[in-house]
Amino acid sequence: MPSAYINDIATAVPPYDIHGIFLDFVGSMLGDDPRKARLFQRMADLSGIEHRYSYLEQGERPDDPGVNAPVFYRRGQFPDTSARMRRFEQDAPRLAAAAVGRLRLGDPRRITHLVITCCTGFSAPGLDLDLIERCGLPLSVERTMIGFMGCSAAINAMKLARHIIRSEPHSRVLVLNLELCTLHMKETGDIEQMLCFLLFGDGCAASIVTAEPDGVALDSFRAILAPDTRDFITWNIREAGFDMTLSGQVPAAIQSALSVHAGDILEGAPVGSIDLWAVHPGGRTVLDAVERAFGLAPEALAASREVLRRYGNMSSGTVMFVMEQLLRGGGGRKGCAMAFGPGLIAETMLFHTA
Repeated sequence: MPSAYINDIATAVPPYDIHGIFLDFVGSMLGDDPRKARLFQRMADLSGIEHRYSYLEQGERPDDPGVNAPVFYRRGQFPDTSARMRRFEQDAPRLAAAAVGRLRLGDPRRITHLVITCCTGFSAPGLDLDLIERCGLPLSVERTMIGFMGCSAAINAMKLARHIIRSEPHSRVLVLNLELCTLHMKETGDIEQMLCFLLFGDGCAASIVTAEPDGVALDSFRAILAPDTRDFITWNIREAGFDMTLSGQVPAAIQSALSVHAGDILEGAPVGSIDLWAVHPGGRTVLDAVERAFGLAPEALAASREVLRRYGNMSSGTVMFVMEQLLRGGGGRKGCAMAFGPGLIAETMLFHTA
């Protein structure tokens, strides 16, 4: 049975670095409660994030001239779900095309399958048909949308691409992981919700998966569902965008589940046999939890921490940003990738560089 390989990964982010603007804006919403404002600033300082990107331009707040804020969000007039989805329909296709444009795609007419993951926006006709037109993909391309699986979706997309290659070895699968997380900020004084906004940015990763032995070989996959954690991460469509619950118990639950199932994830191999760790940087404390669960040296997750620093958490695309960093090294190395999503579930993948 043929093996499947990620031959190339390319990434793209929107043009505006909005991390500082969002911190100022969110902090101003807590200004009437100095205790909350101090807590939020302390968590921002500890987050390990320095940059996040968005298509949302900045401008002066009409209620406080001289203070910059995302133009999309005005105090007392936050957009409803309809307005947020119109922005998604406008911005998502150009971000997708930018990522695919940086990919060593070869002749786009040879692409046989298109797999897209997204949980921050939906429309029909959608990204799949838009990419066919923008990138010159064949009209016969087989399309699959993987929706609302959160940050773990990219691993599921790779799993599907591997199934396709193993059943149809001549296939060429284009995988796209795109999220516009900054479209879903809420006007609230709830500190836990505010801390969610601190994490998320926008980004897109594009990958080409074939049977050609170049890049990263996709060896095996395993999903780990943590018991009694169903409500720890939730993501629901509501009137004013998509509502997230992100419990502070998530890192401890991840550490516990990974510690129990480490042998299953690594298929009995010792931790020391893994050269590359592509861990979804859901936040600094999530990376700390993974590090403790496997007893890793601090440098093992350097690529994940660097992606977190430079881009924040971009949901499904983030682990592929980490994989892109690791793909630049030499061959003959074993790796483990993992990402976490609602459930609470850890989707894991073993790979090696060809």
